[in-house]
Amino acid sequence: GLMACTMTAGIVFSTGCGSDVAGDFVMPEGGFDTQKKIEITFYHTMGKNLRGVLNKYIADFNKLYPNITIKDEAIGKYDDVFNQISTEITVGDQPNVAYCYPDHVAFYNQAGVVQTVDAFLPGSPYADMKVTRADNTEDYYCITQEEKDNFIDIYYNEGATFGDDQMYVMPFSKSIEVLYYNKTYFEEHNITVPNTWDEMEQVCKTLKELDPACTPLGYDSEANWFITMCEQHESPYTSVSGEHFLFDNATNRAFVEKFKGWYKNGYVTTQEISGAYTSNLFKEKKSYMSIGSSAGAANQVPAVVNGVAPFEVGIARIPQVNPEKPKVISQGPSVCIFKKNDPQEVLASWLFVKYLTTSVKFQAQFSSVSGYVPVLNSVLQDETYADLLNGANGYADGIAYLSAKACLDMANAGNLFVSPAFNGSSKARTQVGILMQSAFLESKTIDEAFKKAIEECRY
Repeated sequence: GLMACTMTAGIVFSTGCGSDVAGDFVMPEGGFDTQKKIEITFYHTMGKNLRGVLNKYIADFNKLYPNITIKDEAIGKYDDVFNQISTEITVGDQPNVAYCYPDHVAFYNQAGVVQTVDAFLPGSPYADMKVTRADNTEDYYCITQEEKDNFIDIYYNEGATFGDDQMYVMPFSKSIEVLYYNKTYFEEHNITVPNTWDEMEQVCKTLKELDPACTPLGYDSEANWFITMCEQHESPYTSVSGEHFLFDNATNRAFVEKFKGWYKNGYVTTQEISGAYTSNLFKEKKSYMSIGSSAGAANQVPAVVNGVAPFEVGIARIPQVNPEKPKVISQGPSVCIFKKNDPQEVLASWLFVKYLTTSVKFQAQFSSVSGYVPVLNSVLQDETYADLLNGANGYADGIAYLSAKACLDMANAGNLFVSPAFNGSSKARTQVGILMQSAFLESKTIDEAFKKAIEECRY
């Protein structure tokens, strides 16, 4: 039975004990102790506006669980969160909950410190157990089947892509890459928004003729560009098993060659090459298109001059190799829970994560402020949110909703993909980004750039 599991430093091994469905968490007898004072640390990357939303919901959570104190810490960027936790796990001092990307989790998993959440999903042995909260309402520990079905599939399924079918992360808020374009200028000059990369090349050519001083297109992330092209060409990038790094092939060399030509023609620049987010060029009308995160929509809108917006922003799907089988990269934070010696601490962490990820109101409000996409289908039935989406526009007050709308359309159409996550997948991301830069800037030939990237990944 469950009690026969071996305990070592508070880590429960799931080998041959209890139900596999519970993963490696053993519920304390009597469930959550609502009298015990517990502090939960939550690492994230939220700026001031988003923390405002978070704090409001932490306060609501505290009304239900006054014994849990949430200490939330904004650490900087995603990589900063990763670096800090990587250091802390070596001395067992990791937080309770953290923003994460799948490749971070793959790394943490090597040390076995991430708590799977299978014990809290439908079908768990604990599925009928309830906790009584401070307002005397009861709630299931586990996510109900109805709650599970409410998650947008691709976001939920990402939690179990680590090769052992167990669930390590819960989706928090998501973003994709979108094409921002200067709608006003496109309409004035009768330019059609490009649907394919070949059309994109023609549009860049047209824009360059109209405005020789411009760089028609800015693409923020070279890494995303490379990975997306592999996916759109159905060409190998990486693999979870066997040989991990598969991206050095003829198809991939060909698209890098093609885009190097674009760079030489002055059609495109990137965040790394230009030294800043390409939205800066876009806002200043030094470019007319910008491919970046849907969560950064507010940063694409030009400042109002004398009460007038210089132009309206349009949002479209990024260009495709095959528009019949569109592929767009899905990103944005999930949250993971870390193991602790005290199962009560793990339970408190889970109750907090469950509260934020299944709350329609939180998801709607967080999305409204951030331009991130909610991870729940029913947010669209939230009247306030639905109204905001209907009123979406390409100006400062409506751009976040225009962006969210584009993302939700693509998520529901099944256009999104995520890259395989394994220990080393973040290295591959970094290296293919560097590969694009060195090919464009001609610091290496294309063959050398590929060879060097593969070596660095393996090293």
